[in-house]
Amino acid sequence: MNFALNVLGSALIIAAAAALSARYPVAAGFLVALPLSTMLVLPLSHIQHGDATTTITFAKSILVAIPITFLFFVPLLLAERLGLSFWFAYVAGCALLPVGFLVHSALGRFI
Repeated sequence: MNFALNVLGSALIIAAAAALSARYPVAAGFLVALPLSTMLVLPLSHIQHGDATTTITFAKSILVAIPITFLFFVPLLLAERLGLSFWFAYVAGCALLPVGFLVHSALGRFI
């Protein structure tokens, strides 16, 4: 039951942001940039396992990951300057994420 509620709540937030993006792209961008998933996942995770140390380590891992995931946006930011299509820039951003994961994994030893 908890899983279904988690999925429904997350889906509603994502659908609202997507719908908002058509009319108010700046507001939708701000909404998506909020740490909504983190704000949902941290308490749910803590409720499930009840270990504060694990939850705090989880939060630290998220904090380290956030700037690394910005790699996804680099090709999109450079798309106009480099003459890239949206889909090429999107796929290139996705391709950079495994590199970011390797960096995050390496930094994870210090968390």
